[in-house]
Order: sequence, then C-alpha cells, then structure tokens
Amino acid sequence: MMPPIADSSDPDPTTQIPWPAARSKHSSSSKDTAEAQDRPRGVQIAETAKRPASQSPVGKKLLTTWNLITLSVSMAGAQIAWTVELGYGNPFLLKLGLSEQLTSLVWLAGPISGLIAQPLIGAISDSSPSKYRRRYWIMLSTFVLVISTFTLAYCESFAAFFVDLFGVGDGSWDERRNNRVNGTAIGIAVVSFYLLDFALNALQASLRNLLLDVTPPAQLNSANAWHGRMTHAGNIVGYGFGFLPLAEFPIIRLIGGDQFRKFCLVSLTLLIATVVVTCVCHEEEERPRSHKATESKLSELLSNIYNAARKLPRPIQRVCIVQIFAFMGWFPFLFYATTYIGQVMAYEKQKEPEHDKATRKGELALLLFSIVSVVSGTLLPHLASRDRRLMTHKGDEDEDAEITRIRHTVREWRADAARKGEPLRLPVMPFLLRNIWTGALLLFTLLTFSTVFVNTVLEATIMISLIGICWSVACWVPFAIIMELLKDLPSSSTAQRPEHARTLSTPGFPRRPSATERTPLVRSRSFDEYDVNPDEEAIPMAGGTILGIHNLAIVMPQFIIALVSSIIFHLVDGGVEDDPSNHSTYLGRNGVAWVLRFGGLCTLFGAMLTRRVPPTPTEKAMRRRLGEMMLLGQAPSP
Repeated sequence: MMPPIADSSDPDPTTQIPWPAARSKHSSSSKDTAEAQDRPRGVQIAETAKRPASQSPVGKKLLTTWNLITLSVSMAGAQIAWTVELGYGNPFLLKLGLSEQLTSLVWLAGPISGLIAQPLIGAISDSSPSKYRRRYWIMLSTFVLVISTFTLAYCESFAAFFVDLFGVGDGSWDERRNNRVNGTAIGIAVVSFYLLDFALNALQASLRNLLLDVTPPAQLNSANAWHGRMTHAGNIVGYGFGFLPLAEFPIIRLIGGDQFRKFCLVSLTLLIATVVVTCVCHEEEERPRSHKATESKLSELLSNIYNAARKLPRPIQRVCIVQIFAFMGWFPFLFYATTYIGQVMAYEKQKEPEHDKATRKGELALLLFSIVSVVSGTLLPHLASRDRRLMTHKGDEDEDAEITRIRHTVREWRADAARKGEPLRLPVMPFLLRNIWTGALLLFTLLTFSTVFVNTVLEATIMISLIGICWSVACWVPFAIIMELLKDLPSSSTAQRPEHARTLSTPGFPRRPSATERTPLVRSRSFDEYDVNPDEEAIPMAGGTILGIHNLAIVMPQFIIALVSSIIFHLVDGGVEDDPSNHSTYLGRNGVAWVLRFGGLCTLFGAMLTRRVPPTPTEKAMRRRLGEMMLLGQAPSP
C-alpha cells in the first residue's frame, strides 16, 4: 500500500498531511513567506507551485470543494478494493490450502505491479492527446479490477465447474476430483490476485494523473490532501465492512457464500459507484499532437532513471535508504496482520478458530489501526508546526538584510518585554522531521518485538492499533522532507544568491571571546547552497523523476522481504506444513510473529539511518535564525 503522496505547492511541507484539511490560518498568515520561498529552482513542481490561484493556466478553472471531492472519491473506492487483499488475502489463500511459504511469494504481485503498471500507464497516457487519455485507463483498470475480484469471490465455484467440465473424478465424493478442484481454485486465486494488483496500481496511477490534468497548480496541494483523506476513509470503510457480520444484513445475505465473498461484492459495488462519479464529473483537456516521436524507449527510460539515481542529491539519497529498511518492516505487517490475529486466537484458545471469526477479528484490529493513524496524523504534525517568526520574510533578499531585520525584531521584543516587566520570550524550535521519523521507527520496532509477550487477541489488537501512529508518520514525514528538498534543489540555470560571510561582529554588539563564540549557529554560505559534492556535475531534475526513484526505494525491498518471509515460514512452521494429519490454518503456527520481528529489526536499522538524514533547508535556516536571536537577546542594549 502506497502512502499518500503530498504535493509541494505548500511553502511549509510539514503541513502536507492527508488529514485534516490544510489550515486556513496557515494559508493566510504565510503569504509573504510563500512568496519568498516559492521561487523557481529548476524543479518542475516548485515552478508550478509559485503561481497564485488567480493565475491558473488557461483552460484550468479553479475547483470547488465539491469538485475536489468528486475528483478524489475514486481513491476511496480503490482503497476499499485494496483492503480486500490486505485484510482477507492471506487468510483466504491459507484456507484454500496454500502453504505459508508460497503466500509470501504470491504477494510479490504488489512490488512487481508497482514497478511495471504505474510508470507504464503513466507514459502511455502522457503521450496521448485525447481528452479520454486518463479516464480510458481508469475505466479499463476498474473493469479488470472488477473481473479479478469477482473471480476471487467465486474461485472455488469456477474451479469446480472447470474440473467437472473436463470430467475429472466420478463426483463430489471423489478425493481425486476434490484435490483437483482445490488446486485449480488456488491457481485461479493467485492469478486473480496478480491481476488485482496490476489493475489497482494502474487505477491509482491514472487517478493521480487525472488529478494533475484537471487541477490548477495553485490547488494541487488541496487536491492531493483530498486524495489522502479519501485513502484513509477507504481504509476505514473497507476494514469496517470486513469486520461487520455481512451475513446478518438483509440484502447482502442473499449473495450466499462466506464473509470473503460478500465483502468482495460489497467492495466492487462501492468501487464502481465512486469511479463512475469521478469519470462523469471530470474530463481532461485535449492536447495538441506533438511532432516528436511518441514511441517509448525502454532503454532510454531506464538510462534516465539510472542517471538520476546516480546523481541524486545526498539528502534525498539518505531518505531513500531509510525507506528501504522502513518498508522491509511495513510490508509483512500490512499483509500478515490479519493472519497474525488468527494465530494468536488459536494459541489463546488452544484450538483452530472459526475462519470467518478469526478474519473478522483481524479486520477489527486493522480498522482500529486505520482510525489511530488518522487521529495521530491529525495531531502529530503540530509537533513540527513552524513558528512564522523563524521563517523567511519577503524583504530577506540576502543575509545582510535578514540579520538587519532580525536585529530590529529582537530589539522590539526586548523593549516590549521590558515595558511589561517580563523576560524576553523567543520562538521555540519545533521537533525536526527526522527526529519524529526516528521515534516512529523505534516505536514500530518496539511494538513488533512485543509480539514475544503477546498471548491474547486483545493484546495483539492493541499492538496493531498502536502501529497506526507509526503509519501516520510514514505517510507524512518522508514525503514532507522530499518535497521541501525538491523546492530547494539547485539547478545549473539558477543564479546563486549573493554570498556574504556573516558573523555577529557588527557595530553595536561587542564580540564574544573566540573560545566561547557560537559560530556553528551562523552561516558563511548562501541560503541556497546544498549538501552536494562540489565535484559532481549539477544537473536539473524533474520532481517526478525523484519521486519515481523514491517509489522504487519503497517497492524494491518488498522483493527481499517476500523471499526472507518464505524462508522464515519454512524454518518456523515447516514441521506443521509437513504433517499430513494437520489441516489447521492457524493452530500450531507462529511464523507470522517471527516475520513481524524481522521487520522490526529492519526498521531499527532504518531508525539509526535517519540520524544521517540532515535537517531540511528550512529547519537549518530556522535553527540558525533562532541562534542569532538568542545571541542578540543576550547582547547588551545599545
């Protein structure tokens, strides 16, 4: 499951969270700051972000809140369909008789489809001038998603039909025929899950592309925020329906079959309804046909990605490295949380639990996980909320102008404090984004290691729910860091701002002895200088290319963890699998707990690597300004 991607049009990326709405106060109070920060620096995202709302490109009118809702509601439908796989996929395959070792290989469908479907669909639709270039793929992906999910719901019935069609066995009492039906059902289910993953990735990519096509640059942040809200809402609705006893609902009970079949059909209904709303309410603009060759060259694409990855700015490289280890922890959790609840239930009761009941308990845990992630995603960003007094101001054309402004501001604060008879109160530095990220990864490690002591379903549910705190940070902090780094990326075509070697030895302020001088707080470099190797050739990069490389850092470790999970399942539960008399799905198995612990070990390495992620340029500037304010506040009055 891909975290919601924030947009970079907000001058303060710490506010770019999928829930709640972007703060109106922030928008109004940061006009001057945004104007100073949103200068073009060779990055496409930053260039579009600097346009005010009143200057939308021709043909792109501003969207109302209702427009934004109808544009993004399909993301909720797609996420509901995704919860079918996340919540019920692994228990369903185990119920069919697929071994734990092989289920981990089935879930390679996710990273494979992410690597292929999203860039491929994006490239094909980008090259089309048609006004249906995005909606065509949205409808086609939805059609494939409907077929694959419907096939999953009835895979056992389809398997029995085909086996009987070819006359295998004498009847339903024939063991040979039943074994063939079971094997065919597993094959149909595996193929359906692969189709579901490819279709879902294509659908999500097409919905994001549609958003970019119809949304004015000034509203990209709002549109992406609505996509994030709908993703969270889809999780809550999906896991909520998965937990409810659907067989007790008057109309749904007519479907027949087990909870999984009913949930599949309910999710399809919601998916189709949301996609129809988006496709009917929005349309792309026709593009003029390009005279350039439109054929995609795979070798050229791979070469561009390789060159971009090789010359990626070092701070973004470090974020990507952390993401590799972080998602080696997230991948097993997202796919095996429901199965883990079933195994804990079997251990607690010392007998094989009813399959539907165990899965519904897992869905409840994931529902609480989603709710906690929304609540913490609303509250945690306040830890990084930035005091506007520490931000860039409109008149700060160079460092000398900035220090003059700071000196004047601190003088006013001191005078005001003296009139009131109070001590001087300076702004407070917020939590650094990397520190919040470190804490979330350490919490994830602690919670997954706590599986050693978890013996009841209640304890397991609490553990899974608390991981929602970590997920809210995973959906927010890495993207906020990258978006801010994208804005400050240098380009060969961008003129550097005037450099001034700055110290505080200005007239009117006696210089402190050098032994106690706090020189690390002051800069001798331009604001826009970057932490890059000066020997490397500076090349301008598109934000989309960098986000694509970041997506690779999320996807690639899933291949590793899938293979490692298969090995762990073989080592831990291999004896249970080899016992012909044991037909249980959960009883006597403990492999998922060990896979979760391995994921926690990976996130521990990720937490250590976050310490190598530098503070963002804005955080560095804020810390420097605060240091200067502290020195000025301690200096004697002139």
